[in-house]
Amino acid sequence: MNVLIVESSPDLGSLWQRHLERQGADVRLARTQEDAILALYGTDFDILVLDLVLEQGSALAVADFASYRRPEARVIFVTNTTFFSDGSIFAHSPNACAYVQSGTPPEDLAAMVEHYAALR
Repeated sequence: MNVLIVESSPDLGSLWQRHLERQGADVRLARTQEDAILALYGTDFDILVLDLVLEQGSALAVADFASYRRPEARVIFVTNTTFFSDGSIFAHSPNACAYVQSGTPPEDLAAMVEHYAALR
């Protein structure tokens, strides 16, 4: 299972990465839109864990590029805001499969990643 985490917070991204690696996933961590786009050029990811609010760049641009470059890859959006809390993220991003809060326990997020990656 190849996972791309796109998260501006180094601590949070590393926490998620460690949990997923313990489950046997190959995980790449990107902190910006540019890093994520470059990663998508070179690797066939099964799933992306994508923070909706990036410090540098746009999460929706990353999701859009992923749907073009890696159409089979699913996206789990995470956020610490109420942005898209009405579920409209699924209308904006056809590869979205889940929308959760950043504070979701890492083991729960890892279980979701494993579940949605298996559906690919």
